[in-house]
Amino acid sequence: MTVPLVPAAPAEAAVRLAFSPTEFIDGLYPTFWWIPAGILAAALAIKLPSIIRLWTDPLLRAVGGLLLLACAVFVFVAPSTIAWVNRATGVPNISAPWVYSLLTAFCGSCLLLIITWRDGLADRSARTRTAVRAVLGVYAAVILALWVLFYLADIPEERLRDLDTYYANTPYAREMILLYLLAHTVAGLVTNTLIWNWVRVDGLDSLLRWGLKCLGAGYALQLIFDAVKLTAVVARWTGQDLDWLSTTVAPPLACLSAIFVAVGFILPHAGQYLHDRWRVRLALYELRPLYLLMKESSGGAGVPFVLRATPELRLIRRETFIRDGLLSLARFVDDEVRTRAVEVGAGLGFEVDRAKAVAAAVAVLDAVDAREDGAERDRTGGGGGGGDADTSDLLRDIGALSRALRDGDVVRSVRERVTGRLEAGVVDVG
Repeated sequence: MTVPLVPAAPAEAAVRLAFSPTEFIDGLYPTFWWIPAGILAAALAIKLPSIIRLWTDPLLRAVGGLLLLACAVFVFVAPSTIAWVNRATGVPNISAPWVYSLLTAFCGSCLLLIITWRDGLADRSARTRTAVRAVLGVYAAVILALWVLFYLADIPEERLRDLDTYYANTPYAREMILLYLLAHTVAGLVTNTLIWNWVRVDGLDSLLRWGLKCLGAGYALQLIFDAVKLTAVVARWTGQDLDWLSTTVAPPLACLSAIFVAVGFILPHAGQYLHDRWRVRLALYELRPLYLLMKESSGGAGVPFVLRATPELRLIRRETFIRDGLLSLARFVDDEVRTRAVEVGAGLGFEVDRAKAVAAAVAVLDAVDAREDGAERDRTGGGGGGGDADTSDLLRDIGALSRALRDGDVVRSVRERVTGRLEAGVVDVG
């Protein structure tokens, strides 16, 4: 019996089934521009509490204004917004000079922010002030020129996606498109140069350095965006059709650029915030063994739990509780036990700081046991020297003391050796 063969699928069907990046971008294009707008809005929301709290800081206000302007660019460049603005005003393609003006203002603002951020706002040189005035004058003139050129141009057919290339050969519209691209490119080049020169400066905070690197990556992507757009426009001038560069390649570049710029601005702030939170929680974790010991030695009463207490307040209360507990143990601390414990730790090969921390842990455990036994130290003679033991270093180094308590086996071993030496009557020859 002969089995009929299944006919092979035609090549055209295979092509239709193949993945097409152009079709994928085209499918996303109506909503594509809302992605960077959402990311920039989130960055602005992260910055907003600091901007409100420190409203007198002009640099923070400038960052907030810049993020708001960048968010506006991506909102108004969305095809749905372009169509709405055109219908609302009754002027075909009026969204073009509006979006170009927003983008030009954003570029100038970026340049101004980097100049003032790098040189500082408190003591700006005459050269910096001149640069600021020049940027303001040039980019204000560019925005004015964009609107004049739009008024002179004849572009009656609405284009939601490809206006740059569709009207690339139209008088005055051609100059308007070229002007905004050149202004964007110049701002990107100068900003990139300033950023990467700043990154190489010694002594920068690591978070600031990484933020600047993200900004540099974002502005480098903007330069690639400009190169792609200019290539598509120039191709139209020479009679070629490379519109796909403008409509397919440029949008992802703009989105990635917005992500890097947003991260670059929020990283120094958000990173410092997260670093501070991590430091506080790490300190709470490190103090836990000593806190539990003081809580147990005081009859089980610890710091009262407050639901709305901040981590910083919890840390302060825990440190205060521990220090109060150590002060109450002062008359039970035996200096000789601590001295012997340091010697034992040194004999075991511990570094000086670790030997002192372990010795402090041994002395505190010994004092807790002595208080439970009611054996207050006799400070009137011998090695006591009169009065309570000096616990100032214990109060100062509670972090190291608590970390030593976490290594219970080592502390227990040192304490057993110290107890054995004291019972054997070993004399300190130091």
